[in-house]
Amino acid sequence: MNADAPTGVVCPKCGERAGDSDQFCESCGASLTAEPTAAEPAVPAPSAPIEDVRTALTPPPPEETAVRHCSCGGVIDDDDWCTVCRLRAPSERDHFELQPVPNVAGVCDRGMHHPRNEDALAIAASMTRAVLVVCDGVSNATDSDAAATAAAQAACDALATAADPPSSVPSDRIDYWKEQCNAAAQIAQAAAVEAASHVGNVAEPPSCTFVTGIVDTPVVATAWIGDSRAYWFGDDGNATQLSTDDSWATDEIAHGVPRTAAEADPRAHSITRWLGVDSPGGDPSYTALIATGPGWVLVCSDGLWNYCSDAVALRDLVAATTAAHSGDPLASCRALVDWANEQGGHDNVTVALARVTLSNEA
Repeated sequence: MNADAPTGVVCPKCGERAGDSDQFCESCGASLTAEPTAAEPAVPAPSAPIEDVRTALTPPPPEETAVRHCSCGGVIDDDDWCTVCRLRAPSERDHFELQPVPNVAGVCDRGMHHPRNEDALAIAASMTRAVLVVCDGVSNATDSDAAATAAAQAACDALATAADPPSSVPSDRIDYWKEQCNAAAQIAQAAAVEAASHVGNVAEPPSCTFVTGIVDTPVVATAWIGDSRAYWFGDDGNATQLSTDDSWATDEIAHGVPRTAAEADPRAHSITRWLGVDSPGGDPSYTALIATGPGWVLVCSDGLWNYCSDAVALRDLVAATTAAHSGDPLASCRALVDWANEQGGHDNVTVALARVTLSNEA
């Protein structure tokens, strides 16, 4: 043996030389006394037991619903009524506001006396058109707010997403929007019927009126079923009630009864056409005009016009209101709703305004 040869043992794992008396390698910590074995493949860390994985994917139990209290201190039950004063709990539908673009807005309010808001409002606007829809739930029918809400949104969506008129000729566009309004009314009718299916078999199923105002400058078109209204108020003093109520009062006026007397009759607001399961059917009534100057389109429920029915008187009210609020449609709608409530607020009130300007105007 060569005296200069290194002594000691060689680590079977890393190959480092260790002393004769060492039991473990100082480099890798491997045992120097065990018989060398083939390296075993690395074993991954054990995964979570199946039970643990299943638990992790199970959503946590729902939190307990917080107890709601009325302003009187009573507890609100599952049907949204106070168990003490028996009034309905406030709802986000009691008062809501919409303003998709600066020149178009609307406000829908419960009024001062009704336990809930059965009016509905839907608005859409783009660079080329504005769509205003108001539906007024029939108060003596069950859950008519559901029918009104469904019908208003369905009709608004249909009119807002309709293709642009194929012609730029105003008269052709008037005809085009008549077709679109007929289709939108059918869609609104189907939505009202669908809403009624969730109420069940009741003696008076949900039903509502329908009116829409469409601004496709210079065309102003409107279609309606029932007694919610649309008006045109031109800056030149023009005051036009675009819609004609489908109501007992309108029939009486057509037979020569003075407007003030007919509208003061308790039967005045009995409508002759509506949307819903028991609707008499048919296309909506339709009319349109070509604006020759700037003005306002007003679409509203009878909660407003019942206190100011005449077109000239309502024009003056709207003109004074918009002037007082620097032409801001949202502030003006709020003020008109407040005005209706100050007159008594005996019904839900919905007001929507669209400012119309021609392309060559500021």
